[in-house]
Order: sequence, then structure tokens, then C-alpha cells
Amino acid sequence: MRFIPIMLFCTLALPACATTGSTSSLSHHTSQLDRDNRSRADYLYSRAHLANIEGDYPAALSLLRDALELDPSSAFLMTAVAKVKLKIGQIQEAMEYVDKAIKLDPSYREPYVVAGSIMASSGKDKEAVNYLREAVKLDPTKEDAYLQLAISLMKQFEYEEAVNTLKSLVKQNGDSVLGYYYLGRTYSQMKLYRDAIGYFKKTLELRPDFTQASIDMAATYEALGDYSQAIEIYSSLLDENENMAPILQHLIQILIQQRRYGDALEYLNLAVESGLGGQETMRKIGLIHLELEQFDDAIKVFSDMLEKDPTADQIRLYLGIAYEEKGDTDRAYAEFSKIPQGAQAYIDAIGHIAFILKEKGEVDRAVDILKSAIAANPEQIELYLNLSALYEATDKPEAGLKLLLDTESRFASDPRLQFRLGVLYDKLGKKQESIERMKKVLAISPKDVQALNFLGYTYAEMGINLEEALAYLKQAVELRPNDGFFMDSLGWVYYKMKRYDEAVKYLEEAAGLIDDDSTIAEHLGDAYLARHEIKKALKKYKKALELDPDHKELIDKIRKVKGEHGER
Repeated sequence: MRFIPIMLFCTLALPACATTGSTSSLSHHTSQLDRDNRSRADYLYSRAHLANIEGDYPAALSLLRDALELDPSSAFLMTAVAKVKLKIGQIQEAMEYVDKAIKLDPSYREPYVVAGSIMASSGKDKEAVNYLREAVKLDPTKEDAYLQLAISLMKQFEYEEAVNTLKSLVKQNGDSVLGYYYLGRTYSQMKLYRDAIGYFKKTLELRPDFTQASIDMAATYEALGDYSQAIEIYSSLLDENENMAPILQHLIQILIQQRRYGDALEYLNLAVESGLGGQETMRKIGLIHLELEQFDDAIKVFSDMLEKDPTADQIRLYLGIAYEEKGDTDRAYAEFSKIPQGAQAYIDAIGHIAFILKEKGEVDRAVDILKSAIAANPEQIELYLNLSALYEATDKPEAGLKLLLDTESRFASDPRLQFRLGVLYDKLGKKQESIERMKKVLAISPKDVQALNFLGYTYAEMGINLEEALAYLKQAVELRPNDGFFMDSLGWVYYKMKRYDEAVKYLEEAAGLIDDDSTIAEHLGDAYLARHEIKKALKKYKKALELDPDHKELIDKIRKVKGEHGER
């Protein structure tokens, strides 16, 4: 579970002061003293209690020892000494006093609780469980022993007994906030997330300001993949307290992972306003501007960062990319060229330089630059991948394929190499070889979303292995739920399976995520047509044609639909 968990420790404060004639534990355990000794012991204990509250532990210990001289058989006083020693870190001596207390009075509950706490804090949870079970038996009405027992059981993965212990607690005390909270924690560790959420909700009903319960519930929603609920909880926590830096940083990370860049940007700006800016926050702000194609904003952020630290080569790489994406390739080239050989960003910079030269028509120079970089850095796979991509972009896929096959023995376990080989085989029309390479990617990296999507979409296009394709694409969408292209692939395989309602559902989602892609619009048109929604189909076909006016097959398709169904 993320974030710092609440830890329960034995109550170390001394019990309330006992007075003459009271029914306190001290009076009970000093019943054999004569009247004068009992009065003196009560007085010493009351002074020890005050010293303990004030943090004067040496004085408290001295007074308690004096009291013990008056009643050396008092399990109550033995336990009081143990608690103070535990506070000052004298663990072994504390345990010795606890053992004496238990021997003096096996029916007295408190030393078992202290012993359980000592054992648990020492990592001896098995021993802690034995003491705490006894404490619960001796007094089933006290909450602390139940909670400590459950925590020690959880740490030993004894989840069933932990659950039963906590359920016994909440059964007798329906208002036990920590009882419900630790039930949530236990069920979450058991990966029974729905049950965990139910108990966290009950916890928050009883105590709405229990921040850690809210955090743990949000983390449980994350484990379920319900990021919307998690984001809602984290956001509400920040609305209540904007200074919760760890939650703010975590929320930003989730929003970025979910590609909710606009929301992430809002919270990143909040971080800056809250004094949590830092270079990493500014880097994220710049990258989000870049992702949102807000190139001028990205350029300003990265330029400001470089003014503060001109040696920040990774930031200079981002600045070059922002200029390149904006279309200012001269400025981009200049920034990339400033990155020195040996810098971490150098390899990426060389790749960008090569493709800028390619766009300027200087293909031979681009190839030479990459070859020189490979000669100087033969272990950098990115350079080989860039050169193969350059060959592909200049209609020389065979050269790119040969380059990678020649280096495969060196980088065979790198999924990027296998993926690139798969793409090149596909480009050359060698579907089976392409599929084999993509399966190698998944053997190395089972959650590679690009390979999952590639395989699923390839099978869909070929009209084969559609159930397998569906499994690949469901996994891809689960891993990246806000990717419109993956959603399109999933909708398309449903279309190929003639499951048109599901096809429309996912293709509409894809079109909502990406409204400027001709293929997605055409796929949705095909799904509408399969459901005999001619007007909707023609509307999407026309949209696709606007995005790709030279699409001859689409022009013919529109003409055919109009011929068969008329203008709708």
C-alpha cells in the first residue's frame, strides 16, 4: 500500500494515578501492604506518573523502583517500569520486567500487551501473536490488543485469523474506527479490493477526517484500475489541504500516466504556486506542453530552465524537439548540435539531427552521421534503430532489415530490436516473420503495449486468430485506456468478429479521443454501415475523406453506398 501506514504501538504512558482507597490496579496489587506502605507507594506512583507525562523518564524510573521496594510482588508496578524503559529504548530490560510481571500475576492483561508490542517492534511477530492472543482472552473488551494482534498476523500473512480478530472487535464495538480501517488494510493485502473499499468507506463514515484511510482507499482503487475514483479522492484531499506534497506529486503522476495532461498541468502549476516547483516539476510542465503541441509554451519553459543551468543537456534535447515539432528545424538543429558527445542526451540528439538532414534532402550526410556515431558508440542500440528507421523512411527497408539482422546477436534480448524487425518484415510484406518477431517482443516484455496492439490489429486485418487478437487488444486497452489508436484496434477486431454493437462502442470512443484520423473515422463508418445506420456511416466516410482527400478506395466506397441506399 502506498504512503506511510498508521502503526499501532503499545500505550506507553503510565496508567492514571492511583489513590488510597481506590479500586485501581495499583490498589489491587498492593492489597497486602500495610496502610503506611500502601499510602507511600500510591504517592510514589503518582509522582512517577507526573514525571512520565513531563518526559522526565529517569525520575519516573527512580520513583517506580522506590515503589517496587515497597511492593516487590506488584505486577502492576513491574509493567509500569517496563513501559518507561520501552520509551527510552531499553528493550531488553523492558522485556525482563514484563516477564516478571506475567510470572507474578498471569491473570493481569497489561504485561501481555506490552510484551506483544515489544516483540512486534523487534520483528518477532510470531512471539507477539502468542502474547496478544492471551491479552485478548484476559479482557475481550479492550481494543488495543485486538489491533496489535491483527497487525502482527497480517505481517505473517495469517490473513484469515487477522480478519476474524478484527471482525470480533467491530462486532463488540461497532464504532471502532481502527477496527474497520485495519479490515480494509487486511483485505487490500489479500487483493480483495472491493471488500477493502467497503471497510475504508465505513471507516470514513465514522471519521471523515481520517486522511490515511482516504489515501489507502484511493490506492486500492488504483489497484483495481479505477483511476477515476482514485483521482477524485486525491483531488478532494488536496482541496482540503493543499500542502499535502506527497499526495500532490502522486496525483500528478497518475494524471500523466492516464494521459490527462490538462489536469496534470493544473496540479503542476499548483505545485509551483505552493513552492514545490523544482526542476523536475518544470520539466514535467514543459513535456506536457510539448505533448499538447503547445510548442511556444514548451520552448519558454525549457529556455528558462537552460538559463539557470546551461549544462542541462536533457533539457536542451527537449528544447530542440520543441523547435523541431514547431517546424523550426534550423533552431532545432542548433540546439541538438550543442549537446556534447558523451552526454546522456547525445545519442538521441544524433538521431534527431539525422532526420532533420533527411528532411532537408541530405540523406547521405544523415547516413554518414549515424554510421560515425555507431562506430564511436557500438553498444548503443538506439543508433542502429535510428539508422534502420532512416533506411525505411528513404524506401530502403531491406537495408534497414539487414543492418538489424547483422547486429541481432548483440541485442537479441532487447524488445526494441525485435519490434523494429517486426515492423520491417511487415513493410516488406512478410507477415509471418513480422508476427514471429512481435511474439518475441512479448516473450521478453509481456506488457509491451505496442506489440500487443500490432499483433491484434494485424490478425484483425488478416481476418485470422480473432479470439487471440481480441485478447491482445483488450490487454493493450487495459494498460493504456486513453489511447485512441488502441481503442480503434479493439473496435476493429470486434467488427471483424461481426460483433457490431461492441465495435461501434469502442470505435466511437476512439473517435472521441482522436477526431483527426482518417482510418478511425472510416472504421466507425464501416461499423455504422454494418448496423444499417446509413446516414451515420456516410457522415463518417465524408469526415474520413476530408482528412484524406486522396483515398481512392474511400471515394469508391462512398459512391457505392450512395448508389445502393441513396443520399441520406
